[in-house]
Amino acid sequence: MDYKKEFIRFLADCGVLKFGTFKLKSGRIAPYFLNAGEYKTGAQIRRLGGFYADCIRANGVEVQTLFGPAYKGIPLALSAAVALHEKYGQDVNFCFDRKEVKDHGEGGMFVGKQPEDGEKVVIVEDVMTSGKALKEVLPKLRGAAKVDITGMVITVDRMEKALGSERSAVRLAYEEEGVRVYPIVTIADIVAALEEGVIPGKEHVAAIRAYLAEYGAKE
Repeated sequence: MDYKKEFIRFLADCGVLKFGTFKLKSGRIAPYFLNAGEYKTGAQIRRLGGFYADCIRANGVEVQTLFGPAYKGIPLALSAAVALHEKYGQDVNFCFDRKEVKDHGEGGMFVGKQPEDGEKVVIVEDVMTSGKALKEVLPKLRGAAKVDITGMVITVDRMEKALGSERSAVRLAYEEEGVRVYPIVTIADIVAALEEGVIPGKEHVAAIRAYLAEYGAKE
């Protein structure tokens, strides 16, 4: 089983991937939901970091530092950095931001590796819905140094239209900010896994397809 199918099974086993009827922050009524708040053990976060590492390596993304936006991105960047070393022998830096600049002690906006000119930085996040989080952290990173943002890795690409656009937030991140987004899996991968019996829930496929027919992004 490849890492994508393993990851989808992992999402289901952790209770992160759910099927049913859910009202999203956007107001849309979706037949599936991803709740990263269900990750709660050391074993889970260790495995999750491994899937981020798999995605980075599979896509050949150049990286010197993994950046995790506060707060959800912090454990993701840490676990992915550990996994890159454990699984692939690649030792990278990690960094995360503070919500507010510290005005005492060492001070500053960042914890961990401080950004430097020319540094190849990969942003590690959970999911991307509107692209708001990316727009918030890019000025911080680029304001600190002339870093080279070589990519952003997320768990799932919902492949939905961003609010006010026919394109997805993933597509807009590249078109507007020049940041290429690499999802570990897409909703299309999840639908295929349901149809193949990788995880239970094949009865939800029709609802997901109908939802994407209405809200799916046009690339």
